[in-house]
Amino acid sequence: MRTTNARKRLNELPESEAAEARTQIKVMVVDDHQLLTESLLMVLEEESDMTVVATAASVAEARLKARRYLPDVVLMDYRLPDGLGTDAARFIREENPDIKIVMLTGFPDDAILVAAIEAGCSGYITKDSAVGEAISAVRAAHAGEALISPAMLARLLPKLRRDYRGVGSSLTDREREVLNLLAQGSQNSTVADQLFLSVNTVRKHVQSILSKLGAHSKLEAVAVAVREGIIDLSDDSRRP
Repeated sequence: MRTTNARKRLNELPESEAAEARTQIKVMVVDDHQLLTESLLMVLEEESDMTVVATAASVAEARLKARRYLPDVVLMDYRLPDGLGTDAARFIREENPDIKIVMLTGFPDDAILVAAIEAGCSGYITKDSAVGEAISAVRAAHAGEALISPAMLARLLPKLRRDYRGVGSSLTDREREVLNLLAQGSQNSTVADQLFLSVNTVRKHVQSILSKLGAHSKLEAVAVAVREGIIDLSDDSRRP
């Protein structure tokens, strides 16, 4: 059993300990409810491939500690005492786009989830399931996967704002095919089956797509593609 306890983590890891944990997924928990925070810490700290480097209870504190401890994944409460988690997510990712953020929400309200996607979040988990899903959510977000169901994704994509910036013109036809399947919520293995490719080849296409769109996760790539008009939402064949 690991010797680190939840209450010690509430004051974040000393920087020397954080440095020793570079091979682990570094997690930051942002929530102003002490009970949920402690529960998440106890669950996460049981995993040998994870370490909680900091906690925060406000937007301002989240920005400060994200800058100081550079977590890989942030579990972010939507409602905080001094603002919204989507604002904190946007601030954090402007400073370090590689940080993955998972939104914690009381219920999956469409407006909240659209705001989370537009802020660059990897998806969401509800608070009532957060403790049980935290481990898989952190691993999935760290791997760049989208934490949202295909049905929910199909419903939300048309609600994203359009913001043409001229990226994506260099996407190949094959990459556009892959991107459209990602917009259906397909995993790499499903994309491989549908396009008769190896999973390794699909991974390479996904990495190329992320690079060309300036994205850091599949969900962010899909959001950028929608904003740029690369994905045609009027095409019913795209929907699950």
